[in-house]
Amino acid sequence: MKGIFPIEGFKAMETPFYYYNTELLRQTLSTINIEAGKHEQFRVHYAIKANANPKLLNIISHAGLGADCVSGGEIKAAIDAGFSRDKIVYAGVGKSDWEINIGIDNEIQCFNVESVPELEVINEIASARGKVANVAFRINPNVGAHTHANITTGLAENKFGIAMRDMENVIVLSLKMKNINFHGLHFHIGSQILDMGDFEALCNRINDLLCQLERHHIKVETINVGGGLGVDYRHPNRMPMPDFKAYFDTYAKHLKLREGQTLHFELGRAVVAQCGSLITKVLYVKEGATKKFVIVDAGMTDLIRPALYNAYHKIENITYDGEKQTYDVVGPICESSDVFAKAIDLDECHRGDLIAIRSAGAYGEIMASQYNCRRLPSGYVTEDIR
Repeated sequence: MKGIFPIEGFKAMETPFYYYNTELLRQTLSTINIEAGKHEQFRVHYAIKANANPKLLNIISHAGLGADCVSGGEIKAAIDAGFSRDKIVYAGVGKSDWEINIGIDNEIQCFNVESVPELEVINEIASARGKVANVAFRINPNVGAHTHANITTGLAENKFGIAMRDMENVIVLSLKMKNINFHGLHFHIGSQILDMGDFEALCNRINDLLCQLERHHIKVETINVGGGLGVDYRHPNRMPMPDFKAYFDTYAKHLKLREGQTLHFELGRAVVAQCGSLITKVLYVKEGATKKFVIVDAGMTDLIRPALYNAYHKIENITYDGEKQTYDVVGPICESSDVFAKAIDLDECHRGDLIAIRSAGAYGEIMASQYNCRRLPSGYVTEDIR
């Protein structure tokens, strides 16, 4: 759908670059707020690891979402973008002392703690600061998700979280610490999940854990179910945003929240993926022995997901309408894995044509590297293009 791109404005810009449709982003945020707002106990945070472009963060913070951070740098980015400190949660399996200090000094809402050694360090640093840190324990629920093996996080074999068998002992330990306030439980089973049954299974596991804790008179103030909601990479025009209603309704129906509890979500990909596209230019059309290659000036350094996960992104020639041809779309990096797609049909391509690699707003610009001494891609929003 070429009409969604300001192509004339693109022609004067140096490729490759990321383009973010802020109108779609604002529509997505409005839908999230409407659907989550139907449930009084629901709170939504944006997972900054999906995309930390400052202009996008500013829009998201102004929509009232909290922030889910996994590094000290992300905490700084969230604060700079205007996210309320009391809506910032900090997760991650390996928090450095300086990162913990940033969280404590800024009195963020909560640390999502993943091990006893981490808990002990947070208590020690909070004590030295004369402060009390709110913590939630990330529990590994051993719930599988129907997604790529590299982005499942809720199985017993994964590095994340505290085993369920250790949950009570860890909570009891925290209750004895003077500079720790046990706040709640945190879960995250994976990413790019499209089967609501996976979230239903998580709800059932959480219900069991809450009953177990109640039998021991342990009160849980907050439940954080992470994120994981996927997007439709194959049909970004037809499905520009996920079914947020079905997502939130699944938790409303199956999770048995207690009075006074709040339920927290950490949506990343679902917020920003569809608003972003990687715009690249055709360098050459090469006739191989058995196939045609479209060689573009973007590579795996700009968008690593296809090389890393064999991920699919819809690719469009946004310059030229013509007879369809079958191509492999590849980049200039000196690696055989620098391939965006194989044997796909595109409008006939020519040197200089602009190509849009769609649904690239999440885990695109943020994961870019300078391998081969390449420059990092710039990121532009709708308001930047004249």
